Amino acid sequence: MVENKEISALLQLIDDPDEEVYSTVSNKIISLGKGIIPNLENLWENTLSEAVQERIETMIHKLHFRDLTADYEHWKQGSCELLQGAILTARYHYPDIQEAKVLQDIEKIRRNIWLELNAYLTPLEQASIISSILYNYYKLIGVEIAYNQPEDFLISKTLEAKKGNSISNGILYLALAELLDIPVKAINIPRQFILAYIDPQYNLAKPVAHNSEKIKFYIDPLNGQVYSHKDIENYFKRISVPPTTSYFRPMDNKAVIRFLLEQLSKCFDDDRNRYKMEELLSLVKLLED
Repeated sequence: MVENKEISALLQLIDDPDEEVYSTVSNKIISLGKGIIPNLENLWENTLSEAVQERIETMIHKLHFRDLTADYEHWKQGSCELLQGAILTARYHYPDIQEAKVLQDIEKIRRNIWLELNAYLTPLEQASIISSILYNYYKLIGVEIAYNQPEDFLISKTLEAKKGNSISNGILYLALAELLDIPVKAINIPRQFILAYIDPQYNLAKPVAHNSEKIKFYIDPLNGQVYSHKDIENYFKRISVPPTTSYFRPMDNKAVIRFLLEQLSKCFDDDRNRYKMEELLSLVKLLED
């Protein structure tokens, strides 16, 4: 954005000690939209005041978040593709994310998997190919969930580092399955992020006694390990939770991204960053049906 007299005057008032004046100036600058960001970055580089730099960083963050909120609203009203939702979430933490690079990396993996698939494979063979490409050929590593490591939740860093927790690895697996039209979905099992291969012959109109009846097997996104119904039954016994039908209901893409945002928000549960937690939870609310 070209700097005119009005913008110049606003920028000069950023260091005003009067909080009310600063609040008015800040709101006015933010109302100008993200085109003002280069001006703010230039001012940041040419000021020695840490307080002014902090104010500039706050305004830039608010500008990015305003745009991001609008993009989430557009995603919610549109196709709700999982990969795009995951990229939006990564953009919260990395506003300058190279989306084209993420899409390029995903396409390379998708193509490697696609070349191994054919119409005669069983569901288990299909899942084995995805897992083999991801965890053996691509060398994806799974790490435990750590709320002091927000980058482990984000698909861009998972692709870059070839490392992620069960949620980011799971979303990568789900995004690839979606692109390849393979019926793998996340399910809401307590204290886990587990994937399930849904029987493609399952008739949604036909009532079943339990949602697990439409699931052929389960996949651990940390390492691609396959679990049987018996394995999951034993897990429920171990945690002393009755396996009710709701735990086996496939999560749609909005539910997966809401879960991702909720978990990512826990990385910012401290006084300095609590505003980030609140922002992420506001996005969760935005995506509620």
